[in-house]
Amino acid sequence: MARFFGLVLKAGIVIGLAGTIALAIAVAIAYQSLPGYADMMRSPKGQSVEIKAEDGTVLTSIGPSFGEWLPYAEIPATMKNAMITVEDRRFWYHPGIDPIGIVRAFVTNTRSGNKTQGASTITQQLARNIFLTSSKDYSRKLREIVLAMALERKFSKESLLELYLNRVYFGGGAYGIDAASRKFYGHSARRLSLEEAAIIAGLVKAPSRFAPSADAMAARRRADTVIAVMVDAGSITPAEAASVDMATVRFVAQERVAGSRYFTDWVAAELENLVDETIEPLQVSTTLDVAGQRAAEAAIAAETPKGAQGALLAVARDGAVKAMVGGRDYVRSNYNRAVTARRQPGSAFKFFVYAAAMEAGVAPDDMVEDKPVVIGNWSPRNNNGTFIGPVSVKNAFALSINTVAVELAQQVGFDTVADLARRFGITTPIDRRPAMALGSSDVTLLEMTQAFATVAGNGTEARPYAITRITTASGRVLYTREPEEPRLVVAPFVAARMTELMQAAVETGTGRAAQIGRPLAGKTGTTTSNKDGWFIGFSSGNTTGVWMGRDDARAVPGLAGGRAPARAFAQYMARAVGGTPPEALVTTVPDDGLTIEPDAGAYGINESPYGITENGDPLGPDGQPLPADAAPDENAPAPRLDDKWLDRTLDEDFPPRRGP
Repeated sequence: MARFFGLVLKAGIVIGLAGTIALAIAVAIAYQSLPGYADMMRSPKGQSVEIKAEDGTVLTSIGPSFGEWLPYAEIPATMKNAMITVEDRRFWYHPGIDPIGIVRAFVTNTRSGNKTQGASTITQQLARNIFLTSSKDYSRKLREIVLAMALERKFSKESLLELYLNRVYFGGGAYGIDAASRKFYGHSARRLSLEEAAIIAGLVKAPSRFAPSADAMAARRRADTVIAVMVDAGSITPAEAASVDMATVRFVAQERVAGSRYFTDWVAAELENLVDETIEPLQVSTTLDVAGQRAAEAAIAAETPKGAQGALLAVARDGAVKAMVGGRDYVRSNYNRAVTARRQPGSAFKFFVYAAAMEAGVAPDDMVEDKPVVIGNWSPRNNNGTFIGPVSVKNAFALSINTVAVELAQQVGFDTVADLARRFGITTPIDRRPAMALGSSDVTLLEMTQAFATVAGNGTEARPYAITRITTASGRVLYTREPEEPRLVVAPFVAARMTELMQAAVETGTGRAAQIGRPLAGKTGTTTSNKDGWFIGFSSGNTTGVWMGRDDARAVPGLAGGRAPARAFAQYMARAVGGTPPEALVTTVPDDGLTIEPDAGAYGINESPYGITENGDPLGPDGQPLPADAAPDENAPAPRLDDKWLDRTLDEDFPPRRGP
């Protein structure tokens, strides 16, 4: 047994010596490859991005901010002592790694069963900050140790501490103590008091949680802990600690980030898809209208019910985003409900049902019957619980009668409705069961607004976008948006007839609260138990969608699409289009071969549901011209008017696409 332990000991010594030699070689190699001190001073991590509105107004600057570089001698002693005490008590004595700290952390973590305490020294943090990423794996940790020991050999302790205090991240976008001091206190770090230094020193562990810009009370509580640790370490006396009063610290009022941050976040997320520049600062020009954005924020703030959230998205004729509000308060919640949130649209989804019906040959003045409908074990009911009998399609849409919507969807086919929604740009999953006609499938406000904007554009796609130009700070142009080829989603007669229906909804139906004293078309939407309220409409070249509801999908008393959402729409639109000449809505189109005529048949295209040739001859199901004397088979099943049908008819392709 003694011999066995002797062999184990010898093996351990050999392995230890080999490891030490390997570590020494690695440190020597790293030492040779380290950049000079001046290079490390002027190579901060991070890329700044400046996002501008349509008129050149700077909406936000995203990325790191750096203050004045403070030499070691000009950094207050309280700041240096606080940081060393909190982050690395044995900083002045260890060779880059702290063996005592490693053992202590190992014991603590073993007892707790998880990694509750770290052992990284200031030098290790500096190595990670300058050369490495924050990934948690053993290879990165080994590289960090090697680099830390190399840094200790090449630079003095004072130089390393100077680098660290001028480079470490303190939250709120501030890198370095001077940037943090100016952001949080409004003055240079040269004037830091003990209380202020303790707050800054306490931010390194969790800058996003403890930064005064995020939670001032949490920052003060964390600083109290720092003061206690400084007393324990002997950095300050108990008497000095007793004189500390965190309540006397005054923070600079942080700018309340405007609602445009929902928009700029959306823009920033798209940058990497458009350019691959990751170092040089970028300047991004966008489509946002500053005055319109303020009006949108005011409308949502004024009309959104208490306890609920609101979102608004406005686009121009070509899809240029003019205003975007993703919630009532970006500071409290940066979740973008205009782009990301998926909610049931309720009756707003009837837009697709009626569009499919118009495409299949139904006309606004056709008569239908509001009567009980039974499909399997399901029977839809109207909001008022009654049936009015014969009614025109236009009035059924204006009054948002549920039974008629379901009847029309059943008539054209639920799959056809879903396919048409896809064609309009809805990418979320669509439940193709009968209840889908009443808006049972989740959608986004962005996609719904795009669909309505397409009708406003006479059937031409209006895909939302925001970025028009990207340049570097030096003026190098990286991206310029070029107008896209027009893509016809539905025939102009379909868009015109849908506009006629939506105009009626605003003038005599559920959307009357949205009126703004000029031609307007739109549709309301309300879900079961008043969980969601929608209004989407267009006027004078501007299409705007509004959604309101709670994030937890609980009911909002009194919420309905024709109430608060319609009022918010009207408040915004009145300002957005005010001062521009009113425009008549397009509710009729000239006969162009795609317009339904009284004797055009059920499909309205020269008696052929499959399309026409360039000469106007009807096409058969195989895509070939029909003989002149051929007549349609009345007993043949009606084809689905889906993407393939439209592709054959218009020779177009409609892949779903997204992004600013």
